[in-house]
Amino acid sequence: MIAWRKSSYSFSNGNCAEVAAWRKASRCQTGECTEVGQGDAVVAIRDSRLGGQSPVLVFTPQAWAAFTAGLKAS
Repeated sequence: MIAWRKSSYSFSNGNCAEVAAWRKASRCQTGECTEVGQGDAVVAIRDSRLGGQSPVLVFTPQAWAAFTAGLKAS
């Protein structure tokens, strides 16, 4: 699982930005792959070729689990 971490610009009063650490798909061989960032409430996906410029798709953990289960069953 990918953990969310507090931004280095977070305030000590708890008003913080949290960012995901992105990881490439486990079957990525070319470096141009899908990346996933996961927190407690969301799973986000982006295209690694575009990095920070990529559009991000956001799913609930339940929807992501259903999607990946469907892929594994195929």
